[in-house]
Amino acid sequence: MVILLIPITLLYIYSNKTTTDVLRSELNTSNSDQLRFFQNQVETNMELLASWPILLIHDPDILSLKDEHLELGHLNLHTMNLIKRIQTKISIQESSSNWKSKLYLYSPSLQRLVIENDVTTYKNADLLQEVKAGWQVEKLQDQSGDRFRFSWFSFTPFMSEFSPEKVNSIMKVEFDSRNIEDMLDKFKSDGRRDPFYYKPGTGLIYNHSADLLFVNKLVRRLEQKQIMGSENRTLDIEGESYSINIVYSDKMGWYLIDYIPLSEILQPIHNSNRLFYISVSALLLMGSLIAYLLYIQVQVPVRHLIGGFQRLKQGDYSARVELKGKNEFSFLSGRFNTMVEQTQELIENVLMEKIHVREARLKQLQSQINPHFFYNCLSFITSMAKLDNMGAVVAMSHNLSRYYRYTTRQERDLVALSEETEFVTHYLEIQGMRMSRLQYTVNIPPKMLKLELPPLVLQPLVENAILHGIQPLAEAGRVRITGYCSGKVMMLTVEDDGQGMNAEDRAELEGRLGRPMTEEMSCGLWNVYQRMRLRFGDQASLSFTASPLGGLQATLQWLLPPNQEDKR
Repeated sequence: MVILLIPITLLYIYSNKTTTDVLRSELNTSNSDQLRFFQNQVETNMELLASWPILLIHDPDILSLKDEHLELGHLNLHTMNLIKRIQTKISIQESSSNWKSKLYLYSPSLQRLVIENDVTTYKNADLLQEVKAGWQVEKLQDQSGDRFRFSWFSFTPFMSEFSPEKVNSIMKVEFDSRNIEDMLDKFKSDGRRDPFYYKPGTGLIYNHSADLLFVNKLVRRLEQKQIMGSENRTLDIEGESYSINIVYSDKMGWYLIDYIPLSEILQPIHNSNRLFYISVSALLLMGSLIAYLLYIQVQVPVRHLIGGFQRLKQGDYSARVELKGKNEFSFLSGRFNTMVEQTQELIENVLMEKIHVREARLKQLQSQINPHFFYNCLSFITSMAKLDNMGAVVAMSHNLSRYYRYTTRQERDLVALSEETEFVTHYLEIQGMRMSRLQYTVNIPPKMLKLELPPLVLQPLVENAILHGIQPLAEAGRVRITGYCSGKVMMLTVEDDGQGMNAEDRAELEGRLGRPMTEEMSCGLWNVYQRMRLRFGDQASLSFTASPLGGLQATLQWLLPPNQEDKR
């Protein structure tokens, strides 16, 4: 179920991402279009106000004002009536727009500033500083916060470089940023957020309900990366992601900015995602429950059966499968247990027969050692008697009696290595009497002397070293017996300084140990190898290498059985 749900989940995630991207793209496009529409409305109002000075400056009354002059520094009656008519026209023009605006008429010939309800003087120097091309913005401050005053100048005749003394009439239209704020309030009433105007280095124009603290944070984030005209951005502010739409006005030089939290936009998608993931989790939970029931009802019984067969395959005939419930698996388990019980009984009967055969073979192999060594001893006694060496005969007879005392007590299958070592020492003493140049050393760790092994496995190795290694070589005469133990690995080495054997002969000798005994094969070595293999299994070995003494080194190696680990 997990494998099936993975591609479904991946496909849903891809589809959801595609839907989200399309939604955000369409929403950004829609927001940008609405902002541009609002921007056009603002620009239309500003263009309308900017057209007023152009229209009024060509009014006949205003055009005739250039021909009026002061008389003794005062206005005459005709001029005052003319100004009254002009003020009426200015008042009518100001009231024709929804925006609160104000018109100013400058008369260079009279040096008077005419407004709706007043006439004042002005200075050409001040006017020269004010008159500039395009909309001019002046920042004002009052108790409610920053405000901005927009103004537009028009004069006649037109000239590339403005000069108050050379123009006939000058008109200025002026409006307050509160007009834009009112439009922002109406724009927000359509369900939008809090759009605002921003101009770097100048300030902000926002509606009356705007969160000024958040707007300032947003502007600071925007200033971290230069604003490149109209664009869309996504910013993280106070742990919340916002979609930012920016529209630039070429006529105003201001940016109209709107922001919407993505959580509000994507809330329906998030709800759909939550429902989908809950459904997937429920499916996984139900699938896990079904899988658990299948595991308990099917897989566990099958595993128990397989485990029973594996144990049976490894030779464990005590394996049994526990019966649970009354179903097909309990029937199979019962038949399996019956089969194993019958097989175990059969195997035990066969093993008992094999044990009896093995014990008989061990007795047979052990009996082959006794006469072999006995014949050698009798031959030595005969030789010493012919030489009238009665001391050697007595010593040999004494050691031979000890030998028979040792061998006649070998109803045991295993003897301690200490007893075997003592027996080999008697044998070496006998050989030392027959061969005066013979010297021997025995170095076996005390912890190995307690170990048990088949009797008469060390003496044939020593005998082989003396008869086939030292005896044929006149200058040879050293025998060294050493014991080693490493973990469960036990080793006994018997080495001499005799004539030794080359590598090919050593390999041939080791190969003959595993084959049936022939006349050319040494009875003692073959006997030792076979008895060690029967007693300690296939891990037991008898190998031959060159000895550091110069002759041959025989190594007897076996693994310590578990029942002898406490004897080390």
